[in-house]
This record gives sequence, C-alpha cells and structure tokens, in this order.
Amino acid sequence: MTSLHITDLSIKGFRGIRDLSISGLGRVTLITGRNNTGKSSVLEAVYLYVGNGLPSSLVYLLESREQYQRENYEERHLPEMESVQLISTLFHNFPHRPEQFSEPITVSAKGKLGATRLTVKVGWAREEQDLDGRRRLVAIRNQPERDLNGVIALSIETEEGTRLYRLNYFLRGRSPGLDFAPFPMRDIRMPLMLVDAYSEHRTDRLASLWDGVALTDDEQEVVGALRIIDPNISAVSMVESGSNRRGRRAVVRASNIARPVSLGTFGDGVNRLFGIALALVNARGGLLLVDEFENGLHHTVQTDVWRMIFRLAKRLDVQVFATTHSQDTVRTFQQAAAESPEEGVLLRLTRRGEDIIPTVATEDDLEVATLHDIEVR
Repeated sequence: MTSLHITDLSIKGFRGIRDLSISGLGRVTLITGRNNTGKSSVLEAVYLYVGNGLPSSLVYLLESREQYQRENYEERHLPEMESVQLISTLFHNFPHRPEQFSEPITVSAKGKLGATRLTVKVGWAREEQDLDGRRRLVAIRNQPERDLNGVIALSIETEEGTRLYRLNYFLRGRSPGLDFAPFPMRDIRMPLMLVDAYSEHRTDRLASLWDGVALTDDEQEVVGALRIIDPNISAVSMVESGSNRRGRRAVVRASNIARPVSLGTFGDGVNRLFGIALALVNARGGLLLVDEFENGLHHTVQTDVWRMIFRLAKRLDVQVFATTHSQDTVRTFQQAAAESPEEGVLLRLTRRGEDIIPTVATEDDLEVATLHDIEVR
C-alpha cells in the first residue's frame, strides 16, 4: 500500500464534513452512502488537496455547485463581506456573522509524498510595501475584531509556505473549466483528473485530452473501453464541429455504419465511458476522481468497466476514487475487485448528527458489504 499516492486521508472543516479520517484506501476506492453523507465532498477535498489550493481549484468548486457565477462579478467591484459570503459555502458551519471567520479547512494525507497538508483560511491582512516598492499582504495575527486598515484575505498554507490573496480580487479572477482539463503540473502535487456527474452530456471539452493520446497505445485503450458497450466501434477522432460555440466534437467509426457519426449517436453510456477512459489514461502517475460513477452506465456493463479501470489503474500507476448511490454498482465493483491483484476498497459513509462515520471494507470484506442496505437513486 505504500506505493499508493494516498493511503490515509483526513478532512476537517470542509463543506458538510466536520472531522473525517480514513485509513487504508485502495488502488481503486468506491465511496458509497446515503444522500448528505459527504461522498462528493470527499472527492472535492481530494481535488483541493492535490490542486494545492490553487485559486482556480477553489473557484471551480464554487462554480461546480452553482454557488458562484464568476461572470456576475468580473465587471463590478465585489464588496469584501459579499466575497466572504460567497466563499463561505466551502467551510463547515460558517457562522452567521461573517466578520467572525470560520475555522479553517484542513486536508492532510499520507502516501507516496509522505505526510502532507493543505490549510485554507479566511482572515484579516494588511497591505505592506517591500523595500523594492512591491506591495504584499501580511496576515494580522490574533485579532478577532476588524482592523480598519486591513483587508479580508484568503490564506493557503502548504509545506512550501503560505500564500495570501485579497479575497474580493481573488473571486473576480478567471477560472478555467477544470472538470476535465488537468492543472499545470508545476503547480500541483501530482496529475489529477476529475470526471463530474454529468460528463456524458459534452464531448467537446475532451479535445485536449484526446490530443494527448491520439496515435498512441492509450488511444487503443480508450477505443477498447467503448467496445464494452458497442463492439462495433473501431475508431474515434476529434473533428471541428462547425460551430464557434462548441469547438471540436468526437466522431466514431463503427463496422455497422457506413460513415463516421457523432459519439452522441451511441447514447449517454458511450459518452460517459469515453470521458472516464480518456480521463484515466491522462491521469498517468496521479489521481482520477469520478463522481456518481453509475450515471449513464447500465449495470450490465459496469463489471467490465470496473475491470478496465482496475487493469489500467495498475498499469498507469493511477489511484481512483469514485462515488455511487447504487447497490448494483457496489456489486459490480465487488466482482471486479475479487478478480484483481490490486486492492479494491469500498468506503461507506454514514452520518450520525454532525459526524460522518467511515466504514472501510477491503476486497475480502466486499461480498459482505454488498448485503448492506445502500440507497439506490
């Protein structure tokens, strides 16, 4: 297990998670549980941790749940207290009085990188001028009340040091769509790919990822994954869509169709699988996060999809975290994990009041775990 990127994970103060510690994560970890138990929040916390708290990662997390629309703030001044209210949804039980800042978000992990930590805080800071004339922010320590000369700052702390951003300027910055696009490697801990719950609805965002695998062995892995659903598929390409709004789109060659057709012709399942497989091969040496794995995928194909994921995750040194509501998905995961020499782990989250209780089942326990009553949505 020491070969894994993350073996142990601790999350404090993030969204609905007050304090959660998980040990014994696997090469492929499936997270399940009822609604409001923090499944997606665990993925988001991992995303934030691997992304080193980059501004674009924080803004993306706000935009992904429609808690913030950047375009509404790019052309106007954003008051400081309004900026606090906007970012407050990332913090656990943020107080009603925004001037009394919340407890920090802390995400720490153990694994290949050793013991590492990310801390995100909101607090007061003061602008100062360096000897060379450049202005910088300096945190104001141990001051519960507002400093009349201060500004509200977002503090990002990692092993490399502390970064301070003026919060209302930070939230007006541009954020790329990172639900598929990888971060620049110079800025993050390891390669990272996130497949959101609704990825089957769009393929145009995948063009840059396809370019990274086209005409390689990984291209054949992606095409082979699509054959799990439709064995007639023989090739995939990205072509100009003819619309300035949509960029490029995926087209497919199939033995039973005379000409190439749009990937969307084959339905949501093939689109969903295309996104997962393409993200997986682009996550080489890093992490793949898949929210609501079962979306678009009928239970009859899921065992083969999991087999593909286990095989490629081992070959490409990728660690996979996925969430599900479906008992069928848990059963198919168990079947694939039992066949794989790589360790599969089922993580079930249960909420008890303010606490979230994790139950970890390894390969040997999975058959018993599938008998639990898991909500199917």
